[in-house]
Amino acid sequence: MIDQFTLTEWTMEHVILRMIVAMVLGSLIGIDRGAKKRGGGARTDAAVCLGAALVMITAQYMELAFPGKTDISRLAAQVISGVGFLGAGSIIVSGRQVKGLTSAASIWICACVGLAAGIGFVDGAVIVTLVLLTGLHILPALEEHIYHYSRYVRLYIEAQSGQTAPVLIHKLKADGCKIDMYDVDKPRAGGQSFTILITIYIPVKLDKEEYLNSLAQVDGVLSVDAL
Repeated sequence: MIDQFTLTEWTMEHVILRMIVAMVLGSLIGIDRGAKKRGGGARTDAAVCLGAALVMITAQYMELAFPGKTDISRLAAQVISGVGFLGAGSIIVSGRQVKGLTSAASIWICACVGLAAGIGFVDGAVIVTLVLLTGLHILPALEEHIYHYSRYVRLYIEAQSGQTAPVLIHKLKADGCKIDMYDVDKPRAGGQSFTILITIYIPVKLDKEEYLNSLAQVDGVLSVDAL
């Protein structure tokens, strides 16, 4: 049975409350992202959330005005798929790193929150927003703790020449490391260094920090950075 707090009844007061809730929840998510200097921001997320709410309000209005002639779920489906272009705009590919995926996901979930608020499922919209904001603050610390003890390491290595790569691979295999991913970028201009991007598993018997320092001592290796 639908709770009365969902504001699903079609009244002007409920419509206004739905829009306000969508605006507030979208702003909260955007402010959290903006405070961390991430993509999205309060204005973007608030606009997405409010726009999605209006779509659902319009869909409900169409169902009331033209009963049996519309499908209230079709507009919602278009929002969920169509908001992807905004998320794609916040994703940045820099070299071999991809940034902005969390911002893209937050924009998408803002649209979902707006749809929920727009149809009157306010309690669900509020709960999801609170869970999202809590997760965005707790998960980074949890990830950092887990990754600190992970034996998998992604390395960005600069080498003098392409001949350094086979030497490095030979050392890794000889030391019992497992190579999960491996790629070499040739320099585009003379005098530039080769770039090696590699993900390895370091055996438990080796100290991770000391081993990474030993890789920097390999002939031809200019620098080793853990990503």
